[in-house]
Amino acid sequence: MSRVCELTGKRAMVGNNVSHAMNKTKRKFNVNLFKKRFYLPEEDKWVTLKVSASAIKNINKRGISAVVKEARAKGFLNQ
Repeated sequence: MSRVCELTGKRAMVGNNVSHAMNKTKRKFNVNLFKKRFYLPEEDKWVTLKVSASAIKNINKRGISAVVKEARAKGFLNQ
């Protein structure tokens, strides 16, 4: 499975390693992902999601129900 956050859609970015001599080589900035279980009270079940650290902070602030609802509206979550 690819390294994509299931709630926010964040994925790896591409950039350059830049040396002191200004030589540039391609590199990848991966997303800070975690595999985490969440309880959805509306559906009365546990779901396992691959989420980014920023998505976990968002869940702590707004609640899992609101974040999942928004993710489904944007088409990131297909459950």
